[in-house]
Amino acid sequence: MRGQWSRIAEAEDSAGGGGTARTLMAWNRRSTELAGRGARVEVSDIDRAPELTRFDTVVLGSAIHHRDLLPQAADYIRNHQHELVARDVWLFSVGLGPALRGPVGAYFGRLVPKKIAALRDSIRPRDYRPFAGHYERIGVDFGARVMYRVLGGQRDGDLRDWVVIRGWVATIASTMGLPNPRSTTIHP
Repeated sequence: MRGQWSRIAEAEDSAGGGGTARTLMAWNRRSTELAGRGARVEVSDIDRAPELTRFDTVVLGSAIHHRDLLPQAADYIRNHQHELVARDVWLFSVGLGPALRGPVGAYFGRLVPKKIAALRDSIRPRDYRPFAGHYERIGVDFGARVMYRVLGGQRDGDLRDWVVIRGWVATIASTMGLPNPRSTTIHP
């Protein structure tokens, strides 16, 4: 390892009630995976992101609303485009697409919304990965719940696939030249 810093910046939807704790827990698990391999990791909210010149690697993520990254994340990418292009960036989003099943759901789940694709392409990340998030029926209108089921949504609650997430983190660590972890974290 060449004394690299890995930074995870996250934007999240606080309107979801318990979203903050779930989001921070998920991102901290990612940083724990990288720190467990010897990286120096700093986790920050995207609204309070530190100066990018201190970091070799940036892992940047956002929830998806209305087929776009959250406004804070989209603004951050636009405002820091030149700094991000100059760094090793790994971009991810959290939404329902990756949780969709069946032929129709799998097709739509693989599509990258145009606004997200434009932001992704503007910073040329090493990788972009959409992950499933958390879905609660409460507060979701009837039409949206029906659409979720029609497109292959099979359940509510925590839809995160920790095997996929850990595989992506392992790819980041391998690319950074980090050693294997000293211990393994087991997720639900």
